[in-house]
Amino acid sequence: MLSSEGIVESANERIQKYRMGDVLISVKDGAGKPIIDTEIEVQQVNHGFLFGCNIFMLGRYKEDKQNETYEELFTKLLNYATLPFYWGGFEREPDKPDYERLDWMAKRCQELGIVTKGHPLIWHEVVPSWTPNDMTVLEDRLRNRVTEIVQHYRGIVDKWDAINEATVSARFDNPVGKWVKKYGDDVCVGLSLDWAHKANPDAILLVNDFNISPAYERQLERLKNAQKPFGAIGIQSHMHRETWPLSRAWEICETYKRFDVPLHFTELTVLSGKPKTDNDWHKHRTDWPTTTEGEKSQMEFVQNLYRLLFSHPAMEAITWWDFPDGCWQGAPAGLVRADLSTKPVYERLLETIKVEWWTQSKGKTNGKGEYSFRGFCGDYSVRVCGMKGNFKISRGENHWDIKQIPSV
Repeated sequence: MLSSEGIVESANERIQKYRMGDVLISVKDGAGKPIIDTEIEVQQVNHGFLFGCNIFMLGRYKEDKQNETYEELFTKLLNYATLPFYWGGFEREPDKPDYERLDWMAKRCQELGIVTKGHPLIWHEVVPSWTPNDMTVLEDRLRNRVTEIVQHYRGIVDKWDAINEATVSARFDNPVGKWVKKYGDDVCVGLSLDWAHKANPDAILLVNDFNISPAYERQLERLKNAQKPFGAIGIQSHMHRETWPLSRAWEICETYKRFDVPLHFTELTVLSGKPKTDNDWHKHRTDWPTTTEGEKSQMEFVQNLYRLLFSHPAMEAITWWDFPDGCWQGAPAGLVRADLSTKPVYERLLETIKVEWWTQSKGKTNGKGEYSFRGFCGDYSVRVCGMKGNFKISRGENHWDIKQIPSV
């Protein structure tokens, strides 16, 4: 088994193999004749990989300048966002869901070019006080909630955490916990997936859990055997007490890749400071400052963790939790500080994601009117002969005829 150091040291080789593609662009005139020795410029405009964070503070600051800064910093670094669909906040009164706020958030993300995921459709926490205890009535409520929300956002939000942390739901003494306890976690997860899939067959549905244990593996195995429609596996990693050995993160990727669906690190937390009192991170604290030393440690660990995860072929998305300090459990867990000034971890990730893992290429076509390069998977623009077009790099070789590239 590779050591943590060995995994990181070999990451760049894997990144070259799994995150890049070879491209050949053929440039021709209207008669189909190759245009030789002409300048061409290629620019990456987005990553194929999903670098994300929850975006719960979108539009929620009191001052316009703060909201503008939040959006600017988020979109400068990230292309993926998790939206809050917690039942207790979304439907405080029965049959009165708060679509207005989430509609605005989803559409604003779409305007900003951010791919969105809804979280969560079903969870045993944040359950409304009015939730029925009758299991038949409750199941009807859950089915209707899942169906209506997924249908409502079809085409705008097409990724969903269908159910959250179901391996431990039965421990909770509330209607949703009792529902899972009565029927079993795999049955309830299967139902949530079926309801969401029926509402939007094109949606990517995730099962999501922090309990990265054999219980989660058994649940996923049963779901796979039952051919339930989960399109990705969510792995939570809240490192409030201590950071994981990098070898553990790699082992988790290796363990869950056998289910043959993409892996998402859905909730990633690494702190830049410790609380002044006890370290019970389940309590929302106000005495939990970020520190210079903590920020340095956070940056050093995170740069290696992202490199490791980006290099694993099964990994598709990394979602940080939360963007500014002080939001998630009051902890200094942000990529930026509470005042929205950037932390070293933000600056390092920006340099890595948008410089090191970013492709710009220019040159001239050869004697056959061709231009070749190797670039990171994602969306691109190309300029040549006064024309501008867009294309996408995926794994493997990509051959584009400039006449076939959609023009802008």
